[in-house]
Amino acid sequence: MLFTILAAPSMPPLLPLPTSVKWGDGAVQFSANSKVVTTDKSQKAEAAKITELLNLKQTGPATGTIRLVKDAGIKDPEGYRLSVGLDGITIRASAPAGYYYGAQTLKQLLPAAQFSTGAKATDVQLATVEIEDAPRFKWRGLMLDTARHFMQKGEIYRFIDLMAMHKLNSFHWHLTDDQGWRIEIKKYPKLTEIGSKRKETMLGRYSDGKYDGTPHGGFYSQQDIRDVVKYAADRHINVVPEIEMPGHAQAAIAAYPELGNLGTQIEVGTKWGVFENVFNPEEKTVSFLQDVLTEVLDLFPSKFIHIGGDECPKTQWKASPRAQALIKERGLKNEDELQSWFIRRMDKWLEKKGRRLIGWDEILEGGLAPGAAVMSWRGMAGGIEAAKEGHDVVMSPTDFAYFDYYQAPAASEPLAIGGYLPLEKVYSFEPVPASLTPEEAKHILGGQANLWTEYIPSARKAQYMMFPRASAMAEVLWSPKSERNWAGFQVRLPKHLDRLQSAGVNFRKLDAGR
Repeated sequence: MLFTILAAPSMPPLLPLPTSVKWGDGAVQFSANSKVVTTDKSQKAEAAKITELLNLKQTGPATGTIRLVKDAGIKDPEGYRLSVGLDGITIRASAPAGYYYGAQTLKQLLPAAQFSTGAKATDVQLATVEIEDAPRFKWRGLMLDTARHFMQKGEIYRFIDLMAMHKLNSFHWHLTDDQGWRIEIKKYPKLTEIGSKRKETMLGRYSDGKYDGTPHGGFYSQQDIRDVVKYAADRHINVVPEIEMPGHAQAAIAAYPELGNLGTQIEVGTKWGVFENVFNPEEKTVSFLQDVLTEVLDLFPSKFIHIGGDECPKTQWKASPRAQALIKERGLKNEDELQSWFIRRMDKWLEKKGRRLIGWDEILEGGLAPGAAVMSWRGMAGGIEAAKEGHDVVMSPTDFAYFDYYQAPAASEPLAIGGYLPLEKVYSFEPVPASLTPEEAKHILGGQANLWTEYIPSARKAQYMMFPRASAMAEVLWSPKSERNWAGFQVRLPKHLDRLQSAGVNFRKLDAGR
């Protein structure tokens, strides 16, 4: 039989870069008809996942083995040791995620064709290698906004698969906003009957003021949500739902006008931007949203629940006699403290339910809820402030993490929201600010890239905006800081793009600039 021999490269074509890679001077056969074996019965399900991940044929008697060996000495549950040796292939880990990530790395040692849909493994000779690996950060995230443009469940699965390929583990799912409510809430059916549909969508640039005249809608049933959560969990990805409050609420208020401050019927938002229609601060509105979150908690096992908290104009609260009366009744100083009151109520409620609130850095305004975590998007300052106060932080600043920004000069690119974020700048992102002490730095859980979809109407364009920038972000969040360098990443990236090409991903080509 003829084999393709993959020689030991001077720099491993692996992404994200592992902690340690030591090449041997031999070669070992990888059999397409290998069997994944484990002596730990609890890992049989993981063995089945890895069999599928590696596209093993499993026809007739096995002609090779890939051993999963439990190793309590590997302290990080996502860490692993991958050995491709003369005695075969072994993945050692202390938890299921470690085996899975070890298998993802093993797959990258195979030809790029193995990443194509429906591929079957082929026999190859692999250079012997010992890889030790574990992630730098616990939170390695991507956010997808499906409120502005709805995406089908199968497209969400595809997004999750690409996250798993990059060892990203937090899928932040933005489900509600002014332009659409995308999650079924059985107690309040109008949220999807009315709130999931807008009569039209902005066409072209915001400044053009044009609309397409075409209704846009869609939502995820509760069964859809359960399916996505399971699909992600099978790939060791936690799904963090975002239910926006008290701002970005126009779609919900369109469904239930009594949640607003005007008491009048409004429509689901059709343009982009920040809307003044925000939730009123009545107790009954808080109860409504807690009812919503009760169903959300039943669907999402995530410890963290994202409540937004960003871009909440206070115009209607300032003009509302009722809101002003509530400020006085509650002993608050101003509208900022009224927003803080809102966030604190949700924080305490979630804490009683055994969950933790996370929100955008505006939740710092008027005082941060005691148990809340902060997602810092307006630069790093909010994250620094929160970490110094002892709060956990996910760094997601616009300058490094907003993938709806242009990747090159706008004239050469598809329409985007604005800004400029080339690949090299993403790779230069450092989530831990130098101004933090070692103790404060422990509160940096990790980082996240965000894809807002005002100008991204399809999953295919979402892929174009995401990759290869998400590949760079994955390495930032996984690999040791001391081992990362732009020159090395550039050497390894073309091989990785071959994998994305094989997988049918619509990524931005490097020959268009970086």
